[in-house]
Amino acid sequence: MSVASIHNLTVNYGSFTALREFSVEIPEGCVGLLGPNGAGKTTLLKTLLGFVQPAAGTGTVLGSDIVKNPREVRQKVGLMPEQDCHIPGMSAVQFVAYAGELAGMPSEQALRRAHETLEYCGLGEARYRNVETYSTGMKQRIKLAQALIHGPKLLLLDEPTNGLDPAGREEMLDLIKDVSHGKGVNVLVSSHLLPDIERVCDEVVVVMAGRLRAKGLIKDLRRIEGHPVDIEMREPNKAFLDKMVAGGAQLIEARTFTYRIQASGTPEDLAAKALQAAQQTAAQIRGFKLAERSLEEAFMDVLEGK
Repeated sequence: MSVASIHNLTVNYGSFTALREFSVEIPEGCVGLLGPNGAGKTTLLKTLLGFVQPAAGTGTVLGSDIVKNPREVRQKVGLMPEQDCHIPGMSAVQFVAYAGELAGMPSEQALRRAHETLEYCGLGEARYRNVETYSTGMKQRIKLAQALIHGPKLLLLDEPTNGLDPAGREEMLDLIKDVSHGKGVNVLVSSHLLPDIERVCDEVVVVMAGRLRAKGLIKDLRRIEGHPVDIEMREPNKAFLDKMVAGGAQLIEARTFTYRIQASGTPEDLAAKALQAAQQTAAQIRGFKLAERSLEEAFMDVLEGK
């Protein structure tokens, strides 16, 4: 099923077109919204929430029309914006509870949930401190807590690791993965940081210059045509390599201890040939796996139209 369905969406800022005839089905689970800065990712999130009116096109989020029923959409969705949204003078508990009340929760329920979500987000006793005294990492956690408080069915996270140090980034990614894979909440993560997306997401939507450039499972985008394999050797062995090439295999790339080889047939057939060649040449194979390109390589190929 899709959590969001968008058809021919066009969004203009004056004479500038931020999204142009954009159509996509966003599936359930944890999905990455990938694209360089200025690609239209944040505009898409704002349009889904009804903060920006499209010039053309339609869309639904969790069954609610983004143009006709934006308030209904916002009741079902939690947003963690890229920019800080804190109110100085309020403690984290007060701020997050206030966000719950804005979402329609009774004040007592909102206060109870604020304590629970802040504890879950790792703020502990720090939740009683005023938000302006918080570090960047703590402020990011407050933003996640206020997005979670009303129990949304879909989370929109805009650059959730923005400004975090390596340790804080890892902790935030762990939280996102637990929310999406452990708590069963659908998550759309907007980011230009490929390692973040690869760490927490199963699928990606790639946006470039306001248009959809690619969509699919990360493992499918990383797949290399022809299904080559990487064979890791104990040490370089020219006799083994010559035997493989003589048997019809093609050497794609040779690194110090690894040969990337392609041949007709299945990877299982190639594994059998490699084991036979190793036995005949006294070579030692330490590893054998289907070769993949990095997400960065796949992303660049998409942007270049390959």
